Amino acid sequence: MPHLYHFEDADGSDRDLLGGKGAGLATMTALGLPVPPGFIITTEVCRTAMTTGALPDDLWEEIAGAVTRLEAKTGRTFGAGPDPLLLSVRSGSKFSMPGMMDTVLNLGINDEVVEDLVAWSGDPHFAWDVYRRFVQMYGDVVLGIEEHRFQGVLTELRARRGIKDDSQLSAEDLKRATTVFKTIVEEHRPGRLPTEPMDQLRGAVKAVFDSWGNKRAIEYRRLNAIPETLGTAANVQMMVFGDLGEDSGTGVCFTRDPATGARRYYGDYLPRAQGEDVVAGIRNALNLDDLATLHPDSHRQLLEHMSRLEGHYRDMLDIEFTIENGVLYILQTRVGKRTAEAAVRMAVAMAGEGLIDRPEAVRRIDPVSLEQLHRPRLPREVGRKPLVTGVAASPGAAVGMVVFDADEAVTRAKAGDAVILVRPQTTPDDIHGMAAAVGILTSQGGKTSHAAVVARGMGKPAVTGAARLQVDTGVGVAHAQAREVRYGDLLTIDGTTGAVYVGAIDLEEPETLPELADLLSWADDIRHLGVMANADTPADAAEARARGAEGIGLARTEHMFMGERLRVVQRVILATSKGARTAALAELERLQVGDFEGLLEAMDGLPVVVRLLDPPLHEFLPSRLELEQEALRRVRAGKPIDDLRAMSDQVARWEEDNPMLGLRGVRLGLIVGDLYRMQARAAVTALRRRLQAGGNPMLEIMIPLVATAEELRRMRAVIEEEVAAAEKTTGLDLQVPIGTMIELPRAALTAAEIALSADFFSFGTNDLTQMTYGLSRDDAEVHFLRDYLDQGILTNDPFQTLDPEGVGRLIRVACEEGRMANPGLTLGLCGEHGGDPASIAFVRGVGLDYVSCSPPRVEGARLAAAQAELNTGETVDSR
Repeated sequence: MPHLYHFEDADGSDRDLLGGKGAGLATMTALGLPVPPGFIITTEVCRTAMTTGALPDDLWEEIAGAVTRLEAKTGRTFGAGPDPLLLSVRSGSKFSMPGMMDTVLNLGINDEVVEDLVAWSGDPHFAWDVYRRFVQMYGDVVLGIEEHRFQGVLTELRARRGIKDDSQLSAEDLKRATTVFKTIVEEHRPGRLPTEPMDQLRGAVKAVFDSWGNKRAIEYRRLNAIPETLGTAANVQMMVFGDLGEDSGTGVCFTRDPATGARRYYGDYLPRAQGEDVVAGIRNALNLDDLATLHPDSHRQLLEHMSRLEGHYRDMLDIEFTIENGVLYILQTRVGKRTAEAAVRMAVAMAGEGLIDRPEAVRRIDPVSLEQLHRPRLPREVGRKPLVTGVAASPGAAVGMVVFDADEAVTRAKAGDAVILVRPQTTPDDIHGMAAAVGILTSQGGKTSHAAVVARGMGKPAVTGAARLQVDTGVGVAHAQAREVRYGDLLTIDGTTGAVYVGAIDLEEPETLPELADLLSWADDIRHLGVMANADTPADAAEARARGAEGIGLARTEHMFMGERLRVVQRVILATSKGARTAALAELERLQVGDFEGLLEAMDGLPVVVRLLDPPLHEFLPSRLELEQEALRRVRAGKPIDDLRAMSDQVARWEEDNPMLGLRGVRLGLIVGDLYRMQARAAVTALRRRLQAGGNPMLEIMIPLVATAEELRRMRAVIEEEVAAAEKTTGLDLQVPIGTMIELPRAALTAAEIALSADFFSFGTNDLTQMTYGLSRDDAEVHFLRDYLDQGILTNDPFQTLDPEGVGRLIRVACEEGRMANPGLTLGLCGEHGGDPASIAFVRGVGLDYVSCSPPRVEGARLAAAQAELNTGETVDSR
């Protein structure tokens, strides 16, 4: 297999081999768009290097041949000559990773070629700008010299001239900068700056492939679940120059608004600039209307190409372009990053336009992103003036303390603080801080800058290009309108309007997105897997129902025992006489009836699965350490401590060395029998009341932590006694399915026997994962789970995405053997895996009837269930 393909020879549909950028270049070339020629070194080369530690020996011969072919095609020379050919090398993996890997531009220039470039262009300013850019970028990207060393030189030159940006420097300034840059490289990497063009190309290609393994790329892949094994391609392309003169420039555009989804062209343009200037956001850009004024012909052609590309790809596209001496070139296209709101609006609009069908619209949306649609926004009337206003780069609002450093953002976020990351502009090295922050603010950059693109992809509010904000990250201060903002100060940013306010402003719930209802109705038409919610209060149940939940799959009764009720529960546990215990149980029963009645009313006509008490009793009691500390305080105050001693004795009675494997769940119900009986009676009483009130309640009772069939048989008998007693008293026919959580490996492996006494199984995958891996989730997350993920010992967090080989195998065995023993057995899942798309796809394949997740994840679960159905390959009515 060849190591590389020229754009005109490559198959643009093969993103696995060519990467997304290379596939786009091949496709645009095939469509006849004005793409500077070049070739793609495949992802297979990167994978070979990852495996062997070195690029293939015969790669360089292929590259030399490819360069010769480029010279013949362009009539230019890669090296000294009257028509210089300069090259760029850009990364490009299958999935877009904006700015996370490296790019090297202007390859082929040296002391001799720069003079040829002066003669070719007639512009010494341009030629020396190209040369200084090459030395700066090669020194940074390939040789690893800190960027600030070069920027310091430019800052000094700008200050000396009293100007604001590099484009205003003179040719002599740029020549001087180039000389100083070469001195910096020689000081830090002696003899490492190549003058031979092919040596420069070799170094750049190696650096681009190496950048697949850099810190920011690894972090981005972790955040976006991109496999480490994919590798990147390297795209070698003829340079065209947006900094060649007044009729030259460069830009980035989107075929639709990536922030709102509106069907309008959207983009940035910088005159006399190279492409990295736009993305880096180091200069504030013009918009596409300005381009129409400056270069009407290029603007018209650009809109034509944008329309043609969107029609071809049937999606919103991100396009990079350059105008060189009035001639438009298209440098890159890819499916554009967008906010969740924009994604939903675009998908529904494109289906309405006939560009895609409804199943494709459903496929287009990341289910996890739907939670972003419910994030708070600023009220319409804020009641104060903004400190500054910038570009509305990514919608939504955020309130947080100011930090000026990405590492500090991570540190403060881990401490529980909401932070706003404030920078002059962000770079790919800031990715971890952007992920940790609740919002991002930059003083430079536009709608297509790094900060804007990454923030939209993450669903973070962002304001960019707040030009009146002067940010000094070294000192840790920002200035605007004679106001000083320091580290730790509170800011509120509005990524929908671009406004930035000092202090905290109360946020409010966002408006409903009408297109979301359309999209989810299409998803509901496709899916077979039910989606229920984990909800413990009527308010949670109402929210879940509003988001489309088809019932409550898990009502955790222990959550109902907290707050003011804790004292009643403690009276039940600590009672020293039967009468006291009976009285406390009666009071708790009265409260539980109200709890269950509220849930049944909120979910009228839909099932409500009530799980009986699961945790050990000691969790409702103070620890002995807390009691000892309180006793010490009382002794010092001369107060009696007899009651504390009595409570300490009772706490000691219920303490266990390993309570998660101790007296909890069904074991508690069998040993402390009146507790479970009380809960069952309360649930049945609530059912009766709702029926008598004319409702349509659908109660189900679930018994947790069953390990043996005999445990379930005995506890089922207790519940059935309470149901029968209520039927006898009221004359009502009370249908109450009784089932169990499968959360122990033994239960999964003996499912056939357990199923004979169960109407349903609900897989409690949180505990099942802990029991299968033999670890405590909380301890693992604190001490080693992140290390396991970083080191590749685990590919996924098993508490976020279901482990298919271990936990999944237990689920499969339990489903198959349970249904074989009891064909009418209903199967569900009620751990947080119920909201994870990959886990939903797995359990749909196993044959579960429903998943249950937290209310905010219900809409995403509905969408993920539909996508799982579509991915089975079944025919779906596309309408």
